[in-house]
Order: sequence, then C-alpha cells, then structure tokens
Amino acid sequence: MKILITGATGLIGRKLTERLLGQSHQITALSRAPERAAKLLGPQVQIWETLDGKTSLDDFDAVINLAGEPIADKRWTKEHKALLCESRWQLTEKLATLINASQTPPSVFISGSAVGYYGDQGQALVPEDEPPNKQFTWQLCARWEALALTAESPRTRVCLLRTGIVLAEKGGALAKMVLPFRAGLGGPLGDGQQYMPWIHIDDMIDGIIFLLTHETLSGPFNMVSPYPARNEQFSALLGEVLHRPAFMRAPGPVVRLLMGESAVLVLGGQRAVPRRLEAAGFVFKHQELKEALEELLG
Repeated sequence: MKILITGATGLIGRKLTERLLGQSHQITALSRAPERAAKLLGPQVQIWETLDGKTSLDDFDAVINLAGEPIADKRWTKEHKALLCESRWQLTEKLATLINASQTPPSVFISGSAVGYYGDQGQALVPEDEPPNKQFTWQLCARWEALALTAESPRTRVCLLRTGIVLAEKGGALAKMVLPFRAGLGGPLGDGQQYMPWIHIDDMIDGIIFLLTHETLSGPFNMVSPYPARNEQFSALLGEVLHRPAFMRAPGPVVRLLMGESAVLVLGGQRAVPRRLEAAGFVFKHQELKEALEELLG
C-alpha cells in the first residue's frame, strides 16, 4: 500500500513507519522539519514538508493522521489551548478536503483522537458509546473527530483512534513518570483512585495496522488495554518494577497549583475499555500492566 503518515516522527509514528516499511509498504511522511524527518525515518521514506499545492491524495491507498502538539507539556493558557486545537484541526480539515477532492481517494483515513474525548469519567466503565463530559479535552477531540469524519464516503472509511497513555521504552509519558520514581520521589497523584487507560506501544502499532487492513471497520476505537489501572495501582507497580519506593503522594491541590486547568489530565481519568477492537477480533499482546512495565523497563 501507498500510505501518507502525519506525525511520523513522533512516538507512535516512528514505530509505525518502521513496522510498515518492514511489511513493504511505501511511506510518505508529512513533516515541517524534513531534514530531521529524513534522518529519523531513513531514505526509504519520502518526505513532504507541506500540503500546500496538493489538490488531491489520489496516489495513496491510506492516510494515517497522528500529528498534534503535545497536550501535557505546558500549562493550558488561552494561547496554548488555541495551539493544541489548531495543530490538530487545521491539518485534519486539510487532509479531509484533499481526500474529498480525490478522483480515486484513499480507501481508509485513520485519524488520531484521545480518551480525553470522554472528559473525566470517574469510576464509570467507558466503552466507545459512553456519553462525554464536555470539558476542554472533549471540545478538542470532538471537533478533531468531526473534521476527520467529513472524509467519510462509500469509497473512504474513517477510523478514529481514541488513544490512552502509550507506554514505550523510550520517550512518551512513561519516560516522564520514571524520573521521579528513580529518584525515590514517586507515588500516587491526588487520591490515586483515578483510572489511567494505558496501552503498550506494540499493541498500539498492531491495533493501527489491524484497522488499516480490516476493511469493514470504521468509527471510534478506544486504543487502550482491556484492563485500565487506578493511579495508585499504577504507581505501586511502577515502583515495584523499578525497585524504588512509591509512597510520595502528591496532594491534589498542589498538582492543581502547579498544572492549572491541565491538572485534569492526571487527577481525572477514564476507565476506558477497547470494546470495539476486541469485538472485531483484535487480541492484545500486553493486557497486564505489570508484565508490560517489566517488558519495557526490566
């Protein structure tokens, strides 16, 4: 297949590109830093710096849209919220426009989203049809998804990746979590009862390829392990795997003071489950959190 990938130099994109190249697919990556992208992705990948001047995506069998400004790296000022939205919405809208303008459009458009679509759901079980709480993360993801769905037609199916915390050996959220634990300063956040929907990077990549190759699948998919963990459980298991203490609890008010509105990302949560992926026949390699952490950090 000829596949266009945005966000190909990110945590998920790099691993996905490597896997797809190994399956003999032809990959084009969209990157604002083409020299860096070429160095990271290798000579087999064609690099586009922009979509400007493109009038269609007729040459592609699939488009995978993973681009977006990191959501947890900075406080949510008005300006940063706008950047988070624009980095997702504008590119997604452009891709959908090009797909709709194509004479022979890509057969599938796989577009990013997040479990943040649901907002903070407390202890409730969250399959894909759970009504959202309309917080900022919902506003961000709902518009993102709606723009992607404008590309849907009898010739193009659209799959939405409602992704949880992606656990990887290097980079991503796990690398940031590990630092205080290695220093003996790790522990739960707030009351520790909030759920953390997680997924091993290998299952994330396998899941995307599953959606890419199963032609009957469309709509939203929770890209999470079947067994989300509470923050307190996650902290205890991470400390156990690292052989470090995990009792330095960070009080909720302190976290809110440091992070502002974005504290909802770590003090709130979603007990999200991958109901639609499993119903379609996808089998997770990493279902248990301790095993996943040991495989990545052991």
